Amino acid sequence: MSYLLLIIEPTGQRHERGLEAGRAAYDRMVRYAESLQSRGLLIGMNSLKADGARLTSNGGKPAVVDGPFTEAKELVGGYFLVDVATRAEALALAAECPASEWATVEVRETGPCYE
Repeated sequence: MSYLLLIIEPTGQRHERGLEAGRAAYDRMVRYAESLQSRGLLIGMNSLKADGARLTSNGGKPAVVDGPFTEAKELVGGYFLVDVATRAEALALAAECPASEWATVEVRETGPCYE
């Protein structure tokens, strides 16, 4: 089964951390990804930039709002897509993730929306 580990961090955290501490945190995350890869568990991963866009549709007309979104209290900072047999294994991997020290790691099983 595939599980998505979403790194949900407070907005502004990257700026407050500063460049040196940010690079150290990033290096820890890279080592975590390498560990998942070496164990054959990693399907994909990436960091996400803080800026984004939101698309909504009202009456069939798309509207785009560019970020960053000042009203947001948190942002999805990245993800790891892993292949494990159980939810318990995915939760254990989330607990290993260095980001769990400064962010929420949300664990979501992938699959069809309607079954």
